[in-house]
Amino acid sequence: MANDTHCPKCNSENIYVDGNLWTCPECGHEWSIFAGSPATTTTSSEVPDTRIRDAHGNVLSDGDSVTVIKELKIKGSSSVVKVGTKVKNIRLVDGGDGHDIACKIDGIGAINLKSEFVKKA
Repeated sequence: MANDTHCPKCNSENIYVDGNLWTCPECGHEWSIFAGSPATTTTSSEVPDTRIRDAHGNVLSDGDSVTVIKELKIKGSSSVVKVGTKVKNIRLVDGGDGHDIACKIDGIGAINLKSEFVKKA
């Protein structure tokens, strides 16, 4: 290639122009060619969205009520959380395993849920 630019995400030098985008084949990152050369763009202005969202993209917060959208089997138990179960007063936690909602469900007790299986009520 004639340019000496690098991917801003993985710093790979194997990038190419695809229409109006720079593309990195190693990590799959794409960015606009109109934003300047990749060497001059800064990724520090990009702030990751760390808010927890439900299955439909709605932002969740502590104290919300949610509805389960998929039947969930509970490990180590024969119980299941059925579709349509309404869970009140959720608490958002930093679950390293993807379980980012702590709550209590009637008949089951305290449980952690993944936000991808609930919708905001």
